[in-house]
Amino acid sequence: MPDNAYETALRQFDKAVHYLNLKPGIIDYLRIPKRELTVNFPVEMDDDSVRVFTGYRVHHNTALGPTKGGIRYHPATTLDEVRALAMWMTWKCAVVGLPYGGAKGGVVCDPKVLSVRELENLTRRYATEISVLMSPQGDIPAPDVGTGEREMAWIMDTYSMHHGYSVPAVVTGKPLAIGGSLGRAEATGRGVVITMMEALKRRNIAVEGARVVVQGFGKVGAPAAYLAQERGAKVIAVSDVRRGIFNPHGLDLNELRAYVATQGTVMGYSKAEPISNAELLELECEVLMPCALENQVTTANADRVKAQIVAEGANGPLTPEADEILLGKGVFIIPDVLCNAGGVTVSYFEWVQDLQSFFWGEDEINERLRRIMVRSFNQVVRVAYEKNVDMRTAAQVYAIQRIAEAVQLRGIYP
Repeated sequence: MPDNAYETALRQFDKAVHYLNLKPGIIDYLRIPKRELTVNFPVEMDDDSVRVFTGYRVHHNTALGPTKGGIRYHPATTLDEVRALAMWMTWKCAVVGLPYGGAKGGVVCDPKVLSVRELENLTRRYATEISVLMSPQGDIPAPDVGTGEREMAWIMDTYSMHHGYSVPAVVTGKPLAIGGSLGRAEATGRGVVITMMEALKRRNIAVEGARVVVQGFGKVGAPAAYLAQERGAKVIAVSDVRRGIFNPHGLDLNELRAYVATQGTVMGYSKAEPISNAELLELECEVLMPCALENQVTTANADRVKAQIVAEGANGPLTPEADEILLGKGVFIIPDVLCNAGGVTVSYFEWVQDLQSFFWGEDEINERLRRIMVRSFNQVVRVAYEKNVDMRTAAQVYAIQRIAEAVQLRGIYP
């Protein structure tokens, strides 16, 4: 089993290009990142010591436009993981028709053990180190695991200080007060639910009362859970990094969110029984939403997954072997590059609003997002039908075709 995310991304790519008539050289070009930056930088800690951190920024492709992708702070971050995430971002942007290429960044650190001052020092130094690549027309970072509005504000400010004027369009996912967009905070989760609704229609399953299980109750999973509930679904289990909770009659998401806001975890919530993350993935349900990290469903547990639909809120939560097992059982998989593309879509809206200094209302943003997600879902279904392939392969075929066409139209310089 490839627990290396980059190996997984390459295997998915190799499977998809089999269905396209591309020159070998174009395939080779699309298979590898365009550029990779590794930085090792010092940070002054609260005890006056100096600690060296390692960070990465990878650009996978720029054929469609500037690169776009999040920055994650996680102790297990590796260059291969960032390569994989950048590659998936390329396909994600192409699938939903955004004028972006894929990028990703990361710092090897545990943000939970750093003070706010240490995090700010780290963020500003990392931003300075990667500023050789960053610009509103070149590379636009965003939040990811372990980062959020606060870190994006620091990055925007650092970049702006070096330029002598405010440059809000250099990052997305910022606070509203400094050029952020309405609807951005729940955009990824909203996109997951929009694609879930389309998949339920395809399977002739009523959303009313449909049982939903959500792994990860953070920036993606929490909005996905309560937005699914708003549409009539019954969220029966959720989990965070520690453990999960389960109530077969459905969870009260408003009450649970208030509990998590005060306790910082779903553990101990009295109106549900405790459950492990492993057990949560195997619950009987109509929809499973893995919204945590990569490689959650593997050969070790795929046989025991009972969901009819898997909506990938996270990037790479299923291994290629797990894909085959689930597809063999007739599971409808909404692939990550389609399912969780709501975040980058509203990031694109934020970037456009910042560039023109003209902002839209939340209803307009949500409606634009809905139209793009539904259109993209239907296009991927069409390719899956025409090529007789699964949804993940169809999404990548569609994306790779778009980018290969752009590369060929632009020509090979010089």
